[in-house]
Amino acid sequence: MCKRFRYVLGLFLCIPFYLFSHIPNQSYIFLRIYENDGIEGRFEINTNDINKIYGTDFKKGVKLSELNPYLEDLKAYMLSRSSFKSPRGNHNVILKDSVKIFPGVLGDYVQLYFYLDNLDVLPVSLEVSFSAVFDKDPTHKGYLITEYNWKAGVINEEANISMEFSPNDPMDTMSLTEVSAWKGFVAMIKQGVWHIWIGLDHILFLVALILPSVVRRRKNSEVHTRGRTLNEILGLYSWEPVMGFRPAFIYIIKVITFFTIAHTITLSLASLQLVNLPSRFVESMIALSIGLAALHNIIPIFKGSDWLIAFVFGLFHGFGFASVLGDLGLTSEFLTLSLLGFNIGVEMGQIAIIALFFPLLFFLRNNKVYPKILVGMSILLILISLNWSIERSFEIDLGIYGFLKSSLRKVLVLMGLMS
Repeated sequence: MCKRFRYVLGLFLCIPFYLFSHIPNQSYIFLRIYENDGIEGRFEINTNDINKIYGTDFKKGVKLSELNPYLEDLKAYMLSRSSFKSPRGNHNVILKDSVKIFPGVLGDYVQLYFYLDNLDVLPVSLEVSFSAVFDKDPTHKGYLITEYNWKAGVINEEANISMEFSPNDPMDTMSLTEVSAWKGFVAMIKQGVWHIWIGLDHILFLVALILPSVVRRRKNSEVHTRGRTLNEILGLYSWEPVMGFRPAFIYIIKVITFFTIAHTITLSLASLQLVNLPSRFVESMIALSIGLAALHNIIPIFKGSDWLIAFVFGLFHGFGFASVLGDLGLTSEFLTLSLLGFNIGVEMGQIAIIALFFPLLFFLRNNKVYPKILVGMSILLILISLNWSIERSFEIDLGIYGFLKSSLRKVLVLMGLMS
């Protein structure tokens, strides 16, 4: 019970970090600070607060067309209640045409995008005044969130609060000099590690590659089905354990090295915008790579060339990594350091995964059940791959993930871990 309580308490304490940046009774300024391209940002104001300003009755799920009659006045309102100043003088807010709606949990947010003028060179500090909704609601709070500042180590964050505004204190100053290339480099390493750990498709591809690392196919094992039993067709009798640690470890190093070389090539090419492929095609190929790597564990597709699967499909995984860098909002600034840091992070993430799985596989390799584990896991990976390939290729939801999620919830409820 004590462990369960700690788990629930920990989960409860984490919730504010996920929800803080989009809760009612708060409005926001998000800033993206670039070394050579100035400062861009957006205002975000909840529709509940818009109702307070105009006496309207907008509900959750409001459409942009419903807000159109108020947009120009809302833009003027936000401009009149915000200002930016530095030792170089005032920086006017130039609103862009782009207006979006962000669906919040407790009310939607209208997003007004802008950039600051007179910022060819970043100043040492920035003084910001923000007082939106304070005249209508004295309990209202305003926050400035630095969403991106590479040299400060901030990469695509929505919880990095730099300033807090209230009716009694609507002005604050932030320093822009507490930065270094090292902070940005370390932040990119963390992004690389994090992306591998949350990228289930990349993890499953690695698992498919390392499953056969501790066994070898018997030399007299030929691929044909005539007159053979199902177990023989599946390759359950085609494996023998690797006797020493060194050959198994060399296998891992060789396969992962080719995977690394491949995804580094395409990550660089895509980030430099020299080669670009449609994201649907890339994601479908990444899903397919899991199934083919797993199928190779049962029936050798590239006999004696296991590294070839890692290299060929590693090229597509590199394009997938590049899309992540695009989502992070990276520009050409510090691109070399960004690519190097992200790649190092990816490798560190891969090493952690291998360090987790490889010792267990090596320990089990002499057990007669290992061929069944290898084949069983490979079949499961093939089924997952087929599901993802179909969903990503045709942009449909087969409902399998939802079914598994629902089933897991039921199991947890039965175990008393959820209600």
